[in-house]
Amino acid sequence: MYQTLAAVLLVFGFSTAAFAAPLKLVVLGDSLSAGYQLPADDAFPAQLQAALEKQGHDVEVVNAGVSGDTTADGLARLDWSVGPDAKAVIVELGANDALRGLPPEKTRENLSEIVSRLTDRNVKVLVAGMLAPRNLGEDYASRFDPIFADIARIHGAMLYPFFLQGVAMKPELNLADGMHPTGEGVSIIVQNMLPAVEDLIKRAGSS
Repeated sequence: MYQTLAAVLLVFGFSTAAFAAPLKLVVLGDSLSAGYQLPADDAFPAQLQAALEKQGHDVEVVNAGVSGDTTADGLARLDWSVGPDAKAVIVELGANDALRGLPPEKTRENLSEIVSRLTDRNVKVLVAGMLAPRNLGEDYASRFDPIFADIARIHGAMLYPFFLQGVAMKPELNLADGMHPTGEGVSIIVQNMLPAVEDLIKRAGSS
């Protein structure tokens, strides 16, 4: 009888594991991650999911990017953009703050609140950094650029220093506006970020 019960429990255990839901990773961002003017399959979340699946990860990557969003906009929609089933979040916000010349202190405050609220929910966070346009001056850049590393350090989050690494300022990898990556540009971003994202989902899966 006990052997039969053990066998049933063993089979049940394998069955529930087989039907376990994939780990949910949300990309909370702006047009850079949302896939501005790109086919859905070329957007960052879609390409990232394909790359993770190729590496054998069972992950659902959710595109929670909204074109034009600032850190204030991201904070305002945080609770409904990142549902209770999310285990990990990539925060890609701040570019529009800089483009609009918003006070870096406010960007810091908003981003800190976003990451703080996510970590309080035991959601693992990867902060994707951004750099201020140099035409805003060195003073602005010196106040803006360090925000992302500081926030990651303070809240124990992960950091990817510059989301557009390897793509920024390369015309062949950006749309005609010179700011948004093409599908090929997104592919480079994904490959550059992949090790950090794999670390993120490893941490999320073990929490």
